[in-house]
Amino acid sequence: MPLALCCMSHSPLLNLPGPPQDLLDDIESALTKARGFVAAYDPELVVIFSPDHYNGFFYRTMPPFCIGTAAAGVGDYGTYAGPLNVPTGIATDCARAVLESGVDVAISASMDVDHGTVQPLQKLFDDAAARPVIPIFINSVATPLGPLRRVRALGAAVGTYLASLGQRVLIIGSGGLSHDPPVPTLATAPPAALGRIVHGNPMTPEQRQARQVAVMDAAREFADGRGPLQPLNPDWDNGFLELLDEIRQRLNLAVLFITHDLRVAAQICDYVAVMSKGRVVEYGSAEQVFGAPTHEYTKSLFAAAPGREWEFGKFAA
Repeated sequence: MPLALCCMSHSPLLNLPGPPQDLLDDIESALTKARGFVAAYDPELVVIFSPDHYNGFFYRTMPPFCIGTAAAGVGDYGTYAGPLNVPTGIATDCARAVLESGVDVAISASMDVDHGTVQPLQKLFDDAAARPVIPIFINSVATPLGPLRRVRALGAAVGTYLASLGQRVLIIGSGGLSHDPPVPTLATAPPAALGRIVHGNPMTPEQRQARQVAVMDAAREFADGRGPLQPLNPDWDNGFLELLDEIRQRLNLAVLFITHDLRVAAQICDYVAVMSKGRVVEYGSAEQVFGAPTHEYTKSLFAAAPGREWEFGKFAA
């Protein structure tokens, strides 16, 4: 039975003031499409690959990968707090299969997961505990980070196991492509933050509020082209997308890709749906939509795209 894949971003800003309403409307349009895809597939099991932002994993013991055999949301940034519906037996068997494949993965019988895991589940299912879910943590924040080849080996091992179950399994990839979130590391953390990122010391209400303000300020600076966050890396993104497409073809996966980057959509999508304010305004093959758009909203997207002199239609063909 073929697996299904849905890759989507998570962001504290979806639950915080700051983003303009037109941007939130565009995001909600994309999420509506994703929810339709997921509902039509009707998964029996969900496996989510996601990071953590020092809410469940800390430098005192920071594994590169960890599979949760039981898990609970911590409720950060207004997300769900409480236990997830983790099938312990399947999660444990998955960990065994991954270990037997040669990938050293940790297991947790009491995994705390934050918005990086919970928010996509809530956005896709409304209730984070609505479906059986296996959370798989990938350290994407606490440097030094593991090499990409080990992440790929982990994904291949998990995918091979899931394909043997004979169930409708939805795989969720939670996170952005190249981006530099404003989170501390051992090298950059101020003294007040070290106790949290090393030992997991809980934050006071004042510290939590200060962190939310810092996240919003960092997002505004980044959007304005200011601040210390690193810029996006299109070369890395393209390499990752090529890898994703190769895996998709080899494993016969159906992939729903949600993006605001028109060049990414032109590069990897066979069919494109353009959404505005919760409804599809244009749908067709990538060659049709990018080569000869018919809806005024689609045309306005192309006109406003960075690097709009780029030949979208030619690339999609």
